[in-house]
Amino acid sequence: MSTADLGLPVDVPSTALFTDRYELTMLQAALRSGAAGRRSVFEAFTRRLPDGRRYGVVAGTGRVLDAIENFRFDAPVLDFLRREGVVDEETLEYLAGYRFTGDVWGYPEGEVYFPGSPLLRVEGTFAEAVVLETVVLSILNHDSAIAAAASRMAAAAGGRPLMEMGARRTHELAAVAASRAAYIGGFRSSSNLAAGFRYGLPTIGTSAHAFTLLHDTEKGAFTAQVESLGRDTTLLVDTYDVATAVRTAVEVAGPELGAVRIDSGDLLLLAHRVRQQLDDLGAGKTKIVVTSDLDEYAIASLAAAPVDAYGVGTSLVTGSGHPTCAMVYKLVARAASDEPDAPLVPVAKKSSGGKTSIGGRKWAARRLDEDGVAEAEVIGSGPVPEELRDRQMLVPLVRGGEIVGREPLDAARARHIEARAGLPVSATQLSRGEPVLHTEYHLG
Repeated sequence: MSTADLGLPVDVPSTALFTDRYELTMLQAALRSGAAGRRSVFEAFTRRLPDGRRYGVVAGTGRVLDAIENFRFDAPVLDFLRREGVVDEETLEYLAGYRFTGDVWGYPEGEVYFPGSPLLRVEGTFAEAVVLETVVLSILNHDSAIAAAASRMAAAAGGRPLMEMGARRTHELAAVAASRAAYIGGFRSSSNLAAGFRYGLPTIGTSAHAFTLLHDTEKGAFTAQVESLGRDTTLLVDTYDVATAVRTAVEVAGPELGAVRIDSGDLLLLAHRVRQQLDDLGAGKTKIVVTSDLDEYAIASLAAAPVDAYGVGTSLVTGSGHPTCAMVYKLVARAASDEPDAPLVPVAKKSSGGKTSIGGRKWAARRLDEDGVAEAEVIGSGPVPEELRDRQMLVPLVRGGEIVGREPLDAARARHIEARAGLPVSATQLSRGEPVLHTEYHLG
């Protein structure tokens, strides 16, 4: 299934140069030594969760599959590499015909993960797998950070709708990816039209303070908006005086007014006052939307307030203080020789200072307690214990170079809701704590 098959209107451009130079210089040296064709296994994982986080969220898998499929070195790219002297002619010849022909397994998008979880396992020759490192990590680190922040906010919102509004707070292309990741993590819509176009996300938006300031009176601005967008629109009521604006809004739109938005001030106090005022004016069905630099803590503090929806920008698209997940992409096994049927040998860097890795091609499973609640992330090499075979986490994403793991975005979103619900209740606590599941290793 291709992006076109899923109805996505924008093709992904070549991702070949979304990489670090040393990926290609390693490739050149491996071609020179004869080891480039040696069968290899790379794994993407994180050694720890961001400080205070209880679980991680897998996001970006679909974008990784697009990146692998579009990792192609066309003539202009090859000319650039030649002109800059990045690699020699032998390597350029190899890159001209580059296609990933290996296998990729991974945690399905929307699933949760923990320290050591092998989120992505890439198997192929050293040459075709090593060059994917940078683009894989850039996608997974960014998108998973946004999805984790979104998940915490969704849990804090307790079922109230969340709207992503962060496009103006990050790079223009990162904003599109952030909208996608936020949707997986529990947000319902985005203000970003590029995200709506690229991924089919529901989009929202009505007016900013500039629209009110443009008009001679607030009433004039509200009248223009209602006449253009209908009575069920959302009117921004904090440009001048909130109470006056609410009264004017109902006067203009009537009790059919869709919503009012509050973007500044003491949101808890204002929400209560505005709700009472709307009810007194006969607009009992008019909803209250709050924005204004919200994060999961601010959302949680508004749990008792009569708020119907939240709009979140800066904190969301910057990972709410943790803009990356510190994922790494490591060679964990390689063939004992250049022979096609040579057995795999576990390999790992020996290091101190928290940068240790565990060698071997690994599986992962999630053990449940007697009540069906997750109690441990089990990671191992060798045979999978019988009792864990039905609880394995990795699914096929690429087989023999062909993408087999694409799915609609709503499937990842639904999976995350189910995965989070399967964790201990303490997983959604905002207080600092250790990962809600401990990691067990069964190394054969």
